[in-house]
Amino acid sequence: MELRQLRYFVTVAEELHFGRAAERLHIVQSAVSQQVRRLERELGVELFDRSPRRVMLTEAGAHFLPGARDALAAAARAQASITGFVAGATLRLGTGTGLGDHLDRIVARLVPQVRVEPVSASTRARVEQVLDGRLDAAFVRGPFEHPGLRRIPVWDDPLLVAISARHPLATAPELALADLAPYPLRITERRINPPLVDLVVGACHDAGFEPVPGPVSAALPDTLAMIGSDSSWTVVYAAHARQLRSTRVVFSAPAAPGLSLETALVVRAAQAPPALPILLAACEFDDSDR
Repeated sequence: MELRQLRYFVTVAEELHFGRAAERLHIVQSAVSQQVRRLERELGVELFDRSPRRVMLTEAGAHFLPGARDALAAAARAQASITGFVAGATLRLGTGTGLGDHLDRIVARLVPQVRVEPVSASTRARVEQVLDGRLDAAFVRGPFEHPGLRRIPVWDDPLLVAISARHPLATAPELALADLAPYPLRITERRINPPLVDLVVGACHDAGFEPVPGPVSAALPDTLAMIGSDSSWTVVYAAHARQLRSTRVVFSAPAAPGLSLETALVVRAAQAPPALPILLAACEFDDSDR
């Protein structure tokens, strides 16, 4: 049983709606549903009565709710109790492209408890620097395993489609990936970001087409500048898109299930940084993050 599952369960219980709960948690609805289902399987009971019209707590769910709230409160107290031991410490944090307003929120929550030194690097470099101690922790996306590292999932990153504001699909009420089949896809090389490329290309295959390869740019601003002038498209993490301002490009949520990547923190398995509980707390979403 994970604290994340308890938090998702409590949020759904308060909203009695998986969509609104996902909005509060700032994650995709499928992730909320998946984690609640896992919790139900572990407990061996149904916590919610789901129907097309409404979501209601079952009797078991109503009995479980106070204990779940108590567990979350206890975890928060435990995190707060060690703040004094790590206050003023420096946290060397590996970051990467696309974290967007996630990073702003996390740094704002950590300071002044912890001095943060963000270090932007490729995924491989971040992993190497955590292993050799140059970084205390780093964000990585997608599947990842290493015997010397502990991987802690923190959120799911939904992807948005970026197209020109003058694109024929720019005003479509709902954008399906299959609608993009005739247009070139501008995406990084797979060797640079295998999880992202595999996810997007796999989603295109599921939608029934092979994406037309478009020119590759080294930086996202260059890619968006070109997209604003032609009919090509790309994908951008929603957290990053919220920080981008352009009258020439629009961002749309595609009607494609599962088009998101899990983001995780990695730390050394043998020696996690003392500030890890505070960092994990800073990664949590609440109403103010919407």
